[in-house]
Amino acid sequence: MPSPISRRSLLKTAALLAASTTLTRTDLAWAAGSNERLVVAADSEPKNLNPAIVASNGVFYISSKIVEPLAEASFSGKNGLEPRLATSWEGSQDGLSATFRLREGVTWHDGKPFTSADVAFSALSVWKPLQNLGRLVFANLERVDTPDEHTAIFHFSKPTPFQLIRNALPVVTSVLPKHLYDGTDIATNPLNNKPVGTGPFIFAEYKPGEYYRLTRNGTYWGKGQPKLNEIIYRVLPDRAGAATALEADEIQLAAFSAVPLSDLARISKEPGLKVIADGYEALTYQLVVEINHRRKELSDLKVRQAIAHAIDKKLVVDTVFLGYATVSTGPVPKNAPQFYTADVKLYDFDVDKANALLDEAGYPRGPDGNRFSLKLLPAPYFNETKQFGAYLRQALSAIGIDAQLVNNDAAAHQKAVYTDHAFDLAVAPTVFRGDPAISTTILVKSGTPAGVPFSNQGGYENKEIDAIIDKAAETVDEKQRTELYKTFQQKVKEDLPIINVAEWGFITVARDTVKNVASNPRWAVSNWADTAIED
Repeated sequence: MPSPISRRSLLKTAALLAASTTLTRTDLAWAAGSNERLVVAADSEPKNLNPAIVASNGVFYISSKIVEPLAEASFSGKNGLEPRLATSWEGSQDGLSATFRLREGVTWHDGKPFTSADVAFSALSVWKPLQNLGRLVFANLERVDTPDEHTAIFHFSKPTPFQLIRNALPVVTSVLPKHLYDGTDIATNPLNNKPVGTGPFIFAEYKPGEYYRLTRNGTYWGKGQPKLNEIIYRVLPDRAGAATALEADEIQLAAFSAVPLSDLARISKEPGLKVIADGYEALTYQLVVEINHRRKELSDLKVRQAIAHAIDKKLVVDTVFLGYATVSTGPVPKNAPQFYTADVKLYDFDVDKANALLDEAGYPRGPDGNRFSLKLLPAPYFNETKQFGAYLRQALSAIGIDAQLVNNDAAAHQKAVYTDHAFDLAVAPTVFRGDPAISTTILVKSGTPAGVPFSNQGGYENKEIDAIIDKAAETVDEKQRTELYKTFQQKVKEDLPIINVAEWGFITVARDTVKNVASNPRWAVSNWADTAIED
């Protein structure tokens, strides 16, 4: 039975409950939590809960507990991976095939057996044609052979680096049940919002604006797992509300920095709460200035260099991120040592140099002190992106660029930047997912159709950079491929199609009774099978 809620607890959360969500008495009963139930904060409600179609952290946060990939990230496993639905994997020397041995004795939540047919169907009918990231990783996937129920052999029409396939496994290989999707319109299948998987938890209920509820899968293949009977995701879009709910013991965990950074120093001193920075090592976010190269001024390299020199990155790290970030040197973060190089052109904070570059470019100040005006759109997803937008406006003012802030909600922002191209500069929180070919090269590669989010929608085209990206995509030798990506970083920093400012992970705040938090590098978006609550 849930523990009763004290009068003090109700008083502390009265404002929160009034402002963020209306809960019934029954809801309040489970909100207090128990040894078998974990109540966590969710700051958004994804329109699609199918991670095989939408490979994003907002979707994974909920659905990774339901729908499983072939492998998951690991601190100790070989090549940073541990088995999930696949128990082993190997690539051919010519890069034209990859073989996966699949776990036996696994069943879907509806009781049907999991087989290689499900993997083949997911790869060919979902990951390759529909998924935002899979369409890149599996672009050359030709067929999937299934010689038996527990073997899947991927065949590629062109050499595909197994290094890329391996690195992408946790993100792009969520497997769907063929028997529930085959013959349907996959993109609109109702199960996209009521997912059926093989994971430790079963989708039970969704109440819009209030909560998602997952229940224990009693036939899960993991011995003695899951440890919890239920996970409740309480919808708390107000991040200050998440902090209040934690302090009142109405929720027991808030991931993805749902507690504002400005509250961490105070909340870390609260008895029974712990602040955890681990568990996001494979989810490095990068603060990026996106540039619309269709704009005449911004197509000039000197102008882009001036903007880069006008940004005090250390100040951004210290004031916007309160030190919970590091200065970025380029499109690959420092915590990706397999690919990262520091041997790139740097643009130190130098307002005088920025002004001189703009003078050289032929953009003198007018009578009002301005050289020209730009439309600046900060992404609305995080407080930090919005705060950096305000800072960037001031930084540009110091070099005579009048940046007009346009703040939109998420849907309007994505449409303006990635479909309509109605921006000059935009602030984006892009994600590095372990390999430059996954959601990093797409930021600068030309030819991406309009409407694809977090991609090169600025009209930038550099045939030399495109050629490096294409060659790396087909280079099987890992050492050669790594060197190509180091060259890629150097060329991007020389030509500045985008400006990388900072890179950061997130913070989890949890009750100290919650165990096995941050047990892998993608913990918040992994399956939580070993997560437990202890008195």
